[in-house]
Amino acid sequence: MNIKKIFKNNEDWISERIEKDKNFFKDLSKGQNPEVLYIGCSDSRVSTEEMMGAEPGEVFIHRNIANMVPNTDLSAMSVINYAVCHLKVKHIVVCGHYYCGGVKSAMQSKDLGILNPWLRNIRDVYRLYRHELDLIEDEEERYKRLVELNVIEQCMNVVKTADVQQAFRERQIKVHGWVFDIHSGRLIDLKVDFNKMLKDIMKIYHLS
Repeated sequence: MNIKKIFKNNEDWISERIEKDKNFFKDLSKGQNPEVLYIGCSDSRVSTEEMMGAEPGEVFIHRNIANMVPNTDLSAMSVINYAVCHLKVKHIVVCGHYYCGGVKSAMQSKDLGILNPWLRNIRDVYRLYRHELDLIEDEEERYKRLVELNVIEQCMNVVKTADVQQAFRERQIKVHGWVFDIHSGRLIDLKVDFNKMLKDIMKIYHLS
């Protein structure tokens, strides 16, 4: 993409917005009140607002390689804290996508340098579900299932946080697990049972 073209695109976008609503940017500058925190993959093929049909200010977004939520990642933990405790979002979405390069790299038997500790989180997910995954003979289908299981485990990591547990008690915040199918453009709801997930972990992860 031509960098200079980006600024031309920006001017066109400004003009289009002002034509529809002359106060658009004035109103946007007053603050944000999103109802959704979206945690997704950094993959350039996944355009968050576009695939959701969301407008600026409607979704608070955090992205990283393979949509991970490790409790040692201060960036992810800070985003969750700010979104839940300050923005008071009503929903948290963890969204993975099929044909994720991060997930595929995690399954390769090779040294990936600085990526090793990050991708080990995905390898840990494989270890947890290896009996199910090893039964899937088709490699592509196995990767796709690992994408789904990784989303479920990252939802679990979200639920483990004290901020989310407290927000659930106070205002019934919801956690959702989705997968974006790049081949069809469809969002798939994995129908994560948030209430059951919370109940299952409370004996060990009850933090607030």
